[in-house]
Amino acid sequence: MNTRIALWLLATVLLAATPPAQSQQPKKVPLIGYLSNSDPTTEAARAEAIRLALRERGYIEGQNITTDYRYAQGKVDRYPELVADLVRLKVDIIVVPGGVIPIRAAKNATKTIPIVMVGQGLDPVEAGLVESLARPGGNVTGITNLGTELGGKRLELFKEAITKLARIAVLYDPAILRSRLEAREVLPVVASAQKVILQPWELRTADDLDRVFVAMAKQRPDGLYVLGTGTLMRTNEKRTIGLTLKNRLPSMYVSRGAVEAGGLMYYGADFAESYRRVAYYVDRILKAAKPADLPVEQPTKFEFVINLKTAKQIGVTIAPEVLARASKPIK
Repeated sequence: MNTRIALWLLATVLLAATPPAQSQQPKKVPLIGYLSNSDPTTEAARAEAIRLALRERGYIEGQNITTDYRYAQGKVDRYPELVADLVRLKVDIIVVPGGVIPIRAAKNATKTIPIVMVGQGLDPVEAGLVESLARPGGNVTGITNLGTELGGKRLELFKEAITKLARIAVLYDPAILRSRLEAREVLPVVASAQKVILQPWELRTADDLDRVFVAMAKQRPDGLYVLGTGTLMRTNEKRTIGLTLKNRLPSMYVSRGAVEAGGLMYYGADFAESYRRVAYYVDRILKAAKPADLPVEQPTKFEFVINLKTAKQIGVTIAPEVLARASKPIK
């Protein structure tokens, strides 16, 4: 009898020590911080593309992953405050689609939370964001899209496609380092080799746009190269395209979206592939990989997009041999 009582007491103690299944702590859902340099409307397409890429890897928003968005809306001085909010929330990863300034703001705010940069145009080593592409070394990794380095190739394609180009206006925001470097250092070298005259035009405020196009028309350019990086240029993209069409100017853009909206040409990284790679980095980090050990990737897929509807509207003919190289003509 004593033995049976002892066994019963032991079983009772063990059962009491084992919590019921429903009282166990639920598994923590990863929280992603998303720091945008623009506004919700402008950012929507890119954010959705990243959500879909994460879904392909099994991360479904609101179920096993959550994203908290912060929008600077073009106000650079807001970055420290927005990043501080994300740090206070103890996010697992901060995704930063944008240039050097927001990435640096995130890096300054935390040395421990992993940061995934998306399509950063400048060399991240030269910008001091990582130690090297192969071994980033800190808490920043991700994708660099070689935006500035591709400027020369864009200008070459532009000249080959529209053989009559002799004078090309370049529209850019001088406050954006990437655009400034491309307009003042990269493009002039290629233009000289191509025997093309560049006419640089700075856009400092939205109110300047109409005035710039009036002054530009007096110099009678044969085409327009639009460096549409930075919030000022992006938020005025439709107006820029409208004025370009009104002036019947062939145009080259650094954004595929601009060509889909009526611009003539785009050459650059395949952004859909870049967004898929964002999901790769998020997945690896959530599975305990360290950003310091994840190499920064450069694009391997590129697009050359031509809007044939726009070509017809402004009355230009694309050289057949160049048209044959277009990856995605818009008809």
